[in-house]
Amino acid sequence: MNVAPAGLWRLIFVLVYVSVFSLLLPSAVRAQDTAPADPAPGGVVDPSTSLARPATPARPIRDVSPTLLPLNFLHDQQYLLLFPRELAEGRYWAPTITVAAATVGLLSADPHVQPYFAHTTAFRGFDRVFSSRITGLETIAVPAAFYAIGFQRHDSYMQKTALFSVEAIADTEVVRAAMNSLTKRWRPQDVFNRRSYSDTFFHSVSHVGSSFPSGHTIVAVAVATVIARRYRTHRWVPWAAYGFAGAIGLSRITLRAHFPSDVVLGTVLGYAIARYEVLQNQ
Repeated sequence: MNVAPAGLWRLIFVLVYVSVFSLLLPSAVRAQDTAPADPAPGGVVDPSTSLARPATPARPIRDVSPTLLPLNFLHDQQYLLLFPRELAEGRYWAPTITVAAATVGLLSADPHVQPYFAHTTAFRGFDRVFSSRITGLETIAVPAAFYAIGFQRHDSYMQKTALFSVEAIADTEVVRAAMNSLTKRWRPQDVFNRRSYSDTFFHSVSHVGSSFPSGHTIVAVAVATVIARRYRTHRWVPWAAYGFAGAIGLSRITLRAHFPSDVVLGTVLGYAIARYEVLQNQ
């Protein structure tokens, strides 16, 4: 079978992307829902997280501290990097194929959805409030505020929430930078008045600042997931955390910084890495 150079690069991209992205469902299977290392505020433990699955070996209960944080990060990266061998051993092909098919559908929809945002002024006020610089600073400020308040109150649970958020940011940034470097996708604002929205991959001159996936979204959702999971006994917290992260994701589309598929991928990766790799048994 003869494959043109561009087609060959796209084939390589899909294979590598599927290998990385297929960690999502397997991680959910591997994550053992046992009692968290430190109980939630008020000492309430969600009954759904206390059921062990004997068929799957339990992963170690995850704790975090300033000294444990670097080791946790290295363990996370080891798991993420070595996961493709699971596919080579014949496991998890069903979720891999499902994710690949869904991704192809989202990418195919981008050229039809994105032109609307290139010609509308309906989001000007929203975009001023959720500009790239503001949302980037806010995402970093949230864990910093949690740690500062927890330190002042001698609240170790709040401090650990901040440290788990930092771990999630570091993990997702490594994945994002690797995928950006591999795909080199133009941002929508780079494509406008230049060529078709259908040909956007492998053109960007930026190796780690390209479009696929959205960095703002993957980080915002990862931090939101840590906070929502750790404070899930307060019903308003998940709504506030995910709502704010969702607004940041939408802003990436309305600002023409990312395609819808970039944002959706960032959302799923941010949630999966924070929920199943960083928090693990919580």
